[in-house]
Amino acid sequence: MAARPRDPDEPIIIKKYANRRLYNTDSSSYITLETLAQMTRDNQEFQVVDAKSGDDITHQVLTQIIMDSESSGEQLLPVSFLRQLISLYGNSMQALVPSYLDASMKSFCDNQEKLRDSFGKGLSENPFAKMAQHNMKMFADGWRAVLAPGQQASPKGKDSDDLAELRAQMAAMQDKLDKLDK
Repeated sequence: MAARPRDPDEPIIIKKYANRRLYNTDSSSYITLETLAQMTRDNQEFQVVDAKSGDDITHQVLTQIIMDSESSGEQLLPVSFLRQLISLYGNSMQALVPSYLDASMKSFCDNQEKLRDSFGKGLSENPFAKMAQHNMKMFADGWRAVLAPGQQASPKGKDSDDLAELRAQMAAMQDKLDKLDK
């Protein structure tokens, strides 16, 4: 009998066995916690269930992923935050904390997306980029004035050769600046 296709709106079921192995029922393969972390980053919905009892253990597994990441040197949570979070357990405000943290994280992600969009529009709309472009133009114009032929009386002899070499070097630098400006 063929397996029924999974509804894309339903989460992927991951079974966790007593030997700590994770089984992805959608792909019919064993996976790792790192795979679940990547699925989370890819916004794939999944639910982890205990293979024996059928209990939903998604919360515990996600917490395990965070703990593994924190202990491997990828520390995201500051100690002060962890202390404050621990102090809220058993506090009269404990019931409000999950919804507050969820709303705060959603707001943070929305703002992060807006920031990405702003950078994605390019430097043309960024006032600092405009100032940098203006400064580069002024710098380039200044070098053009120095390098422009006939602007100064040309000295005679060795000084003339040195000046010609300097102008050649400056022209090469100007070419590089022009390429960077584009």
